[in-house]
Amino acid sequence: MSYLKKIFTLLLLFLYFIILNACRKELNPLIVIKTPFGEITAELYAKKAPITVNNFLSYIKQNRYNECHFYRVVHPDNQANNKIRIEVIQGGLGIDKHPKELEPISHESTNKTGVTHKDGTISMARLEPGTASSEFFICINDQPELDYGGKRNPDGQGFAAFGQVVKGMDLVKNIQKMNSKDQFLEKIVPIHIELK
Repeated sequence: MSYLKKIFTLLLLFLYFIILNACRKELNPLIVIKTPFGEITAELYAKKAPITVNNFLSYIKQNRYNECHFYRVVHPDNQANNKIRIEVIQGGLGIDKHPKELEPISHESTNKTGVTHKDGTISMARLEPGTASSEFFICINDQPELDYGGKRNPDGQGFAAFGQVVKGMDLVKNIQKMNSKDQFLEKIVPIHIELK
């Protein structure tokens, strides 16, 4: 009887570890964006937006974001030429072509992924669909005009949302309030991004 109890206990432990391992595989990756003012933590939706998340993780794992920074802030007062107003902070390698930039990726629109532009959503900056590479932004307040069918971009394809800030939105809002000219920060905010 004692022998059977041991086997049963071992089987239970084995099943427990299998289930635990399966649950770990389901967890979304977390990233930390370190700034001189504190940290921003975001969850990336790897299953919903696999192309975009894999691209973003490639930049992190290959140390391509070593020279990364927040450089652009968009708020209601600095969009005189846009009828559709948004609120975001934008970062990456910068608007000029950078040697660490990877090839552009396919566009994963919000109608395919189900990840929409809510307060704290992290998304890819782009010009035309399929041109996103290194630049990303974080939404401040809900931004439905950035979703598929939204009017911020004339093509109506929206932007590729792929994650959500889970900690540090106060810091995002503080960066948005920093001094800027024509949407560009007077003093860029250097950042370091790593997997948590």
